[in-house]
Amino acid sequence: MPDTLSVTDNRTGKKYDIAIENDTIRASDLRQIRVKDDDFGMMSYDPAFMNTAPVKSRITFIDGDKGILEYRGYPIERLAEKSTSFLEVAYLLIHGDLPKENQLEEWRTNVKMHTFVHENIKKLMEGFRYDAHPMGMFISTISALSTFYPEAKEIMDPDARRKQIHRLIGKVPTIAAFAYRHSKGLPYVYPSNDLTYAGNFLNMMFKIGDSKYTIHPTLEHALTVLYILHADHEQNCSTNTMRSIGSSYVDPYSSVAGAAAALWGPLHGGANEAVLRMLDEIGSMDRVPSVIKDVKEGKMKLMGFGHRVYKNYDPRARVIKKLADDVFEVTGKNKKLDLALELERIALEDDYFVKRKLYPNVDFYSGLIYEAMGIPMDFFPVLFAIPRTAGWLAHWQEHILDPEQKIARPRQVYLGQRGRTWIQIDKR
Repeated sequence: MPDTLSVTDNRTGKKYDIAIENDTIRASDLRQIRVKDDDFGMMSYDPAFMNTAPVKSRITFIDGDKGILEYRGYPIERLAEKSTSFLEVAYLLIHGDLPKENQLEEWRTNVKMHTFVHENIKKLMEGFRYDAHPMGMFISTISALSTFYPEAKEIMDPDARRKQIHRLIGKVPTIAAFAYRHSKGLPYVYPSNDLTYAGNFLNMMFKIGDSKYTIHPTLEHALTVLYILHADHEQNCSTNTMRSIGSSYVDPYSSVAGAAAALWGPLHGGANEAVLRMLDEIGSMDRVPSVIKDVKEGKMKLMGFGHRVYKNYDPRARVIKKLADDVFEVTGKNKKLDLALELERIALEDDYFVKRKLYPNVDFYSGLIYEAMGIPMDFFPVLFAIPRTAGWLAHWQEHILDPEQKIARPRQVYLGQRGRTWIQIDKR
């Protein structure tokens, strides 16, 4: 039997055979199904892309039912365990394979060459209000980079494209750290390229005056692992935004700014902040039973549980939970941890949560670690955007080089009125 789907249109009695490839059909093949020859043809209606694949990708694989996440075929658990550098994983995402030693050294050098930002960028950031949200500053500054590098619009030139990738991965930690320092009224700290990617960021964040800032290796390692875990996650809201904006062939700075804006939303990059606010609201262990009761009655949501894709334990959450123990040995135990562990215990044992497959996700423990490291909640989405930039750029490059892709232009199901007659304003 050929790989086809047979469809009978009961309105006309006509039968159609639609080709199946990779367990999908092409939405455009539905257009042959029509009642009259001058009809546009049938469309699929899919709010929020619940069952639509607009791309073919080789970057990230997710099996939500089995709790599997892989970058370029490598399980996320193995990358978090074995990779000693975030830039090694960033190289994997961008290029498709793990680098050899000389390739990694060249890649590090190219990225570190671009960690500094133009002094005018610093002046631009100094112009924000003292209480400007760090993510707003981050998005605006990333967008402004396109005015400094006009050659970035030459996206089909491999050399120009490669340079913008180096620039973005190199500069996002600097811009993020500057946004944090601005919010604290502290002088900006320039990059130190003798440090690791994560270590350099911590130094720019927390160094005070001329004294040497000592980076604790456990915290540096924890941030590296968190960067790896957050580097990509398939076709999520911000990645879809990156691809959609990039499909217009605009420069990558504009695309990253748009993706970061999508990430800022509380349903996306702000979820770990929502977990901490929930734990603050719960306050004590004796309130947990009443909270669980409210959740079951639909009066509140249990933040950090459940995921659009995962119907099993989020593999990133397993890594982060173990990582939290290492961090708390250095920083002291976060008082919210006991609440979090009790909520997780109940969710994994209670039939209400088990039947609904509401397992802890990556956001449930990551906020606890960030808070223990001294990072304020309003900075969480910025911290998320730093590593995710590598994933966004991998998808952006894949998208613009895909010959099947065109400018994103979804259809709509129009339900409004048509052919109305103009009425003079005094007679309406």
